[in-house]
Amino acid sequence: MLLYLSGHSRPDIAFAVHQCARYTFKPTKRHVAALKRIGRYLKGTKSRGLILNPSKHLHVDCYPDADFAGLYGHEDKQDPHCVRSRTGYVILLANCPILWKSKLQTEIALSTMEAEYVALSQSCKDLFPLLDQIMELASAVNLPVDKMSKMHVKIHEDNVGALTLGKLEPKRMTPRSKHYAIKYHWFREQIGPRNIQLEKVASSEQLGDIFTKGLSAHPFSYLRSKLMG
Repeated sequence: MLLYLSGHSRPDIAFAVHQCARYTFKPTKRHVAALKRIGRYLKGTKSRGLILNPSKHLHVDCYPDADFAGLYGHEDKQDPHCVRSRTGYVILLANCPILWKSKLQTEIALSTMEAEYVALSQSCKDLFPLLDQIMELASAVNLPVDKMSKMHVKIHEDNVGALTLGKLEPKRMTPRSKHYAIKYHWFREQIGPRNIQLEKVASSEQLGDIFTKGLSAHPFSYLRSKLMG
């Protein structure tokens, strides 16, 4: 039930639910306590569901983010999963969230830039097919479509390299990015032809941040209001 809610109408609990779902094969008392806390949160926020208030212009925005090795120091240090980074992203159509995800990356990132770049690449796997579907549906019902779809990318202040790397020509790469070139550089061939803009976004305005880690009360409430209305 919680997985259904987090994937359909309550993106604000996606991180917490998916973090608990990792332990369904061997739950402990602290996982039961976490589930009860999620239940109390839902009970106390029954009036804060997802509100769709579309804008007049049909445009697509994607907010990918990553938390570099965020579980390290909070879980068993002998467990290799604790050093995996978490990808989180949300895709909005006309300012309405239509797809969001929170999941651990499949391999261990060696830097914050790599984790952010992997998140950017993974979000494109959902973004590109969605753009094709939007174009097809819009043309079928004679709706105007903005050709300049915008991709908002949040990069930590010391890793602007991930943004720079995403803007490079498809055949170019840096010495530090060669080891993950084949698997994650593929999306750069689509950025230009699809007229997608890679833009810097402030950390405080990064909607994907709510899917990557547990936030304190103020930033969580702010991002929740921006995301869910």
